[in-house]
Amino acid sequence: MVEKRILLIVTGGIAAYKSLELVRLLKRQGLSVRAVMTQSATEFVTPLSMSVMTEDQVYGDMFDLKEEREIGHIQLSRQADLVVICPATANILAKMAAGISDDLATTILLATDKPVLAVPAMNVRMWNHPATQRNLAQLRADGIHIMAPDEGAMACGEFGPGRLPEPPAIAEQICIMLGHPFDVMLASGRSPTTVPSGVPIATQQNLPLSGQRILVTAGPTHEAIDPVRYIANRSSGRQGFAIAAAAADLGAEVTLIAGPVHLATPRGVVRIDIETALEMQTEVEKALPVDAAILVAAVADWRAAQAPEQKIKKDGGGIPALNLTENPDILASLATHANRPKLLIGFAAETEKIVEHAQAKLAKKGCDWIVANDVSGDVMGGANNAFHIVTKDGVDSWPESTKDVIARKLMEKVADALAKG
Repeated sequence: MVEKRILLIVTGGIAAYKSLELVRLLKRQGLSVRAVMTQSATEFVTPLSMSVMTEDQVYGDMFDLKEEREIGHIQLSRQADLVVICPATANILAKMAAGISDDLATTILLATDKPVLAVPAMNVRMWNHPATQRNLAQLRADGIHIMAPDEGAMACGEFGPGRLPEPPAIAEQICIMLGHPFDVMLASGRSPTTVPSGVPIATQQNLPLSGQRILVTAGPTHEAIDPVRYIANRSSGRQGFAIAAAAADLGAEVTLIAGPVHLATPRGVVRIDIETALEMQTEVEKALPVDAAILVAAVADWRAAQAPEQKIKKDGGGIPALNLTENPDILASLATHANRPKLLIGFAAETEKIVEHAQAKLAKKGCDWIVANDVSGDVMGGANNAFHIVTKDGVDSWPESTKDVIARKLMEKVADALAKG
């Protein structure tokens, strides 16, 4: 197997110290790592420490004549299979979104034609700031993969989204993007080969969804009315995330396209964050072909026909008119797509006549199953759910249970359907 090569760009955040642990984990997985450090990163981690961990020279000076003659910023990116920015500060994300190249790191990022994974880490207020969210949306549109930050206590004493994910989760995400097997035992420092009895450890190959590609959408979409307001719904994304996690646990290669929610990325899942229905449609089509698509996301039906660039002001002149236009029907478009999934599953969130509306939706959308649920209570955001799976053969109703249990049961049913062809 040809050794996969990672170019790791370390920027100057308090979480930079975790980059050393990340390098150690990646090398345990049999990956080659070369590091570039920004000037501010060297305030948190010494280049010597990074050089020892990568067993290679650390790059940082854009105008080092020896580096430019022998390696060069173009060659650094060309020799990598994946460029990873970890931690990715608000500053470098802003520079990337604007196309600024004022040091070696940003010049590499502007020059590279390789996949790029950014792993943000910053204060919760910086993460939630409209400028940062705008930059993230631009980067996603540019094809940059963004790994969602964790939520929790921060060094500054605040709590919320913005924490750097733990190095094992980042290493696993990198392996998934490279199509490189991630060995949990190696990541923990233990032998990957046998358990004490000498029986081989179970592998992905003997799991029900091994070799299957599964696409899941989750969460709401936010449709801008003006720069500070948007149309949304109460979807928490929890059911979709649980389904993605269950699919990965059963051995599938899972792509999760998530609306704006603050949930941890399930282990073994490639996550793509979006904001709007149009962005979700684009990412869904990019993810094809897949064996099964499970569209759980509560996509907004409408968006503003024209969202003004400035905030709509209340000036006493009456209520302004809000002209809406219909969002794309992602489920229906997949049903007629040239790369239609073998199994196409839609969701129907209803408040009355649950089964009847689901049956009508099944006929209208052209999908294989409709999973219907009653959202008139606290299902959106709650821990429990109950499903009615509507197919051309009838209705299979499941009693209320936790969303994790429901997700596992659904994915076992999906595995059985795919196995039967």
